[in-house]
Amino acid sequence: MKKMLLLLCVLVAGCDAVRSTTDRVFGRDDAPAQTVTETESTTSVSEEVLEPEPVSARPTWARAKTSIAGLGDPTTPGRWMQTPLVKSEVTARVVVPRTGAQAYITLVPIPGPASGGSRLSLDAMRALLVPLDELVEVEVYAN
Repeated sequence: MKKMLLLLCVLVAGCDAVRSTTDRVFGRDDAPAQTVTETESTTSVSEEVLEPEPVSARPTWARAKTSIAGLGDPTTPGRWMQTPLVKSEVTARVVVPRTGAQAYITLVPIPGPASGGSRLSLDAMRALLVPLDELVEVEVYAN
């Protein structure tokens, strides 16, 4: 029995999923970020490493904004709220004033007036403990 357990541990340790997870946990990255082609000089790079643009960590308002939200696309995963309140993707605290339930949700910008409605993901509606078939008033806090 001990030999079978040892053999199982050795087989699992060689699995790609286990190795990639331990590489992420311990910070090892064997893949080079840039590669140089043989036809180009050693100073030119065939792949450029694109740095993500810095995104504001908080919305730009000071007090709570109110929005009426309904269910968005249930096939899109994640905890998000599509809203015209923001111009770039940020994380904010969303509170349902009727029940007091709150959750940190990624706000995704959509076109429209700031007084327009919002759409919540299925995961966000579950986190806020609201019925899936109703429109709900939410308060969005910048902090």
